[in-house]
Amino acid sequence: MLAEDLRSAHEDVERLEAAIAERILDEPKHIRNKLAREHEIANFTARITDQSQRALNIYNNQREQWTQEIQSMAAGSDPFEEFYKQLNNVKEFHKRNPNEPVENLERAYKKPENGGPPSGFAGDINGMFTGEEQFGRYFDLTMLHEEFLNVPGIRQVKKPTYLQYLDMFDKFTPPQLNIDKTQHKMTDEYFSYVSSLADYLQSFMRRSRPLEDLEKVFIAFDAEFQEQWEKGQVPGWEPEVEASKPAAEITGDGIWCQDCQKEFKNDNVYQAHLKGKKHIKNAEARTNGGEKPAAKAAVVSAEATKELKRLKERAIAEREHRVCKLTEAMQGTREDTRVNVERKFGMTDKERQQEIAALYAEDEAMTGTAEQEGSDDEDGEGKVYNPLKLPLSWDGKPIPFWLYKLHGLGVEFTCEICGNYVYMGRRAFDKHFSEARHVYGLKCLGITNTAMYRDITQIEEAERLHAKLNSDRQAQQAAKEDVVEMEDSFGTVMPWKVWNDLNKQGLL
Repeated sequence: MLAEDLRSAHEDVERLEAAIAERILDEPKHIRNKLAREHEIANFTARITDQSQRALNIYNNQREQWTQEIQSMAAGSDPFEEFYKQLNNVKEFHKRNPNEPVENLERAYKKPENGGPPSGFAGDINGMFTGEEQFGRYFDLTMLHEEFLNVPGIRQVKKPTYLQYLDMFDKFTPPQLNIDKTQHKMTDEYFSYVSSLADYLQSFMRRSRPLEDLEKVFIAFDAEFQEQWEKGQVPGWEPEVEASKPAAEITGDGIWCQDCQKEFKNDNVYQAHLKGKKHIKNAEARTNGGEKPAAKAAVVSAEATKELKRLKERAIAEREHRVCKLTEAMQGTREDTRVNVERKFGMTDKERQQEIAALYAEDEAMTGTAEQEGSDDEDGEGKVYNPLKLPLSWDGKPIPFWLYKLHGLGVEFTCEICGNYVYMGRRAFDKHFSEARHVYGLKCLGITNTAMYRDITQIEEAERLHAKLNSDRQAQQAAKEDVVEMEDSFGTVMPWKVWNDLNKQGLL
């Protein structure tokens, strides 16, 4: 029934508009949920377009049938007859399909209460991006880098690292990419590489920017390339200008005969050729407007080969132009990718594993937070999700993982003097030397002057230092005693210790 189809289309459009408004009012914090929301809105918009086209088709192409149905239900006719007719059709349909589920239009596009994205509308966000891309934040060009290194001609230049490749993958002209277009760019390997690069960047842009009108952007790229190609202004693909050869042209290798389409190495052979019957016949045919069939076929074949070569050059140049424009449009993502790669190069394998674990834990935390959000708001005191055992900040929540790494809180420092107590982070370790636990441990070893024992955590080292300081102190005291000099009644000068011993014996 066209009237019911039209009503259903209008109702679906209204519900989709309400669902879009509901998503726009929500502002998710996690990049995955934000991307899921954008894909939901993009799919809702596409569905609105389909339903609108369906309604317009009824209004424009099936207007007479729709008008007849409306008139059959108007006053002056029996409306119940049409009603029961449609009711019987519905019953017959459900008899033929007894297990057909009934669509709940009221909750079809409603956002779930737990905050998660509805299944089927946003797509598989987790499977849409690789781990290196991190939900559209960075490029993942590792496979394309390997393919680039295997292109013939790359072996002749110094192979770039992945970090260098991120700076020059959209540069196709010297000095960044010193490859001859006539030899290496016309190979199937290079065409496959540049096509894969353009397809990846285009796919990445579609996945990371679902709400933008990308078709309009791509059409603008193609129009710009077409204009530059017609004017011969595409960088690195300017048309070669060939001068027309005269009947007898002196080239670098010899003399060219235009009549016979043949080249001669020296002038004597060429002069003898001019007297030949074949040359005279070809010259007369060329003068009279005719042309030698073999020469004509050769010219046609050369022109066809040249045209085919130019078409292949155009295909390669179009993909290079597409890569340049896409990279320019995503320059921010490219810079973020370079910074991320530099950061990872400076990390150890253990730090990389911890970062990956933190990302997985963050995803699980976002899922757990979404599921417990309602109960936490009601109770006021929700359970803190902290799988990595991060320290708590002033608000009772775990500190961010980047701050945890910045302060080195994942590094363990053990102090034997404190009873093998473990301090997390350099700051806590430096601070504990003046705390009661460490001071008490030194006093148990007979050490009172704790300032001299900073940065010492082993009991054996502290005892050796204590013995060394005591021996030095005694030596200094003895040396100080030896410095005092005394004089007897005869004027003899001697150390105080010797004078004291003699004085006690009554010898002075």
